[in-house]
Amino acid sequence: MSLPDALRARLSLPVIGAPMFLVSTPPLVRAQCRAGIIGAFPSLNARTPDILDAWLAELGQTLGGRDAPFAVNLIVHRTNPRLEVDLALCVRHRVPIVITSLGAQPHVYQQVAAYGGLVFHDVTTPSYARKALDKGAPGLVAVAAGAGGHAGTLSPFALIQEIRAMFGGPLALSGAIATGGSILAAQAIGADLAYVGSAFIASEEAEASADYKVMVAASHAEDILYTSRFTGVPGNYLRPSIVAAGIDPATLSASDEVRLDMTSLGHDKKAWRDIWGCGQGIGAVDAVLPAADLVCRWRSEYASAKAALT
Repeated sequence: MSLPDALRARLSLPVIGAPMFLVSTPPLVRAQCRAGIIGAFPSLNARTPDILDAWLAELGQTLGGRDAPFAVNLIVHRTNPRLEVDLALCVRHRVPIVITSLGAQPHVYQQVAAYGGLVFHDVTTPSYARKALDKGAPGLVAVAAGAGGHAGTLSPFALIQEIRAMFGGPLALSGAIATGGSILAAQAIGADLAYVGSAFIASEEAEASADYKVMVAASHAEDILYTSRFTGVPGNYLRPSIVAAGIDPATLSASDEVRLDMTSLGHDKKAWRDIWGCGQGIGAVDAVLPAADLVCRWRSEYASAKAALT
């Protein structure tokens, strides 16, 4: 495996808790890190740079050397006006791991590397992986079919094997991972880390509504709909949340090019608030639990799966 030894030694399981829009905030990140996995949140979940500054200070003060490191997700697309401010805060607080999305930016990699941090850039295809590597990305997250939110369409087997043919560095896999056995499977096909998000929506520490958590615990893979109508980028969403918003899922498809304006349909709902992202792995989630209990279960499942192969 290609993870730095110092990072591997701090993990009880080879897992990154994926940064989720609105859902991932310091309480969940702290619980994940204390359970021995990398906790992560999007910088934009902090509504202002001052709030982000406070979050980073808090995590730096409350997490120690026995905990797993934490990560911050930066949207590096040109439409994010906070990129440079948020990056500067990550550099000032020496955030251990930075995850970049929606574009490859060499100056981000360079600034994080300068203080000894590690960057993972998320990609959905081998061609995007190649572009990121050409621009100096030191680590990658392969976002395969079945991942929550903005997911790819390729099988994890195809995506990992093609990325590994061109890249031997740190690599995480995202896509329908929600058990200890699937974490081991991610490693078996060539990833260093599993990238797990949706299962944590149903954790007690997640910044999600009670209804969202219960819906995740009650839903299964066939309850996930893949469409681009809500953000303009194809992603996976909970079908019951779409129905609850007053929209017929049969009218949506992954190939629709026009973004849905919910207000024009007479809805008082907002897509970013009321249409809930989720991945296909949630059939393994059947209750709302503390994040530490979820990680503990995965450790047991991981050990059992590993023992079954020997």
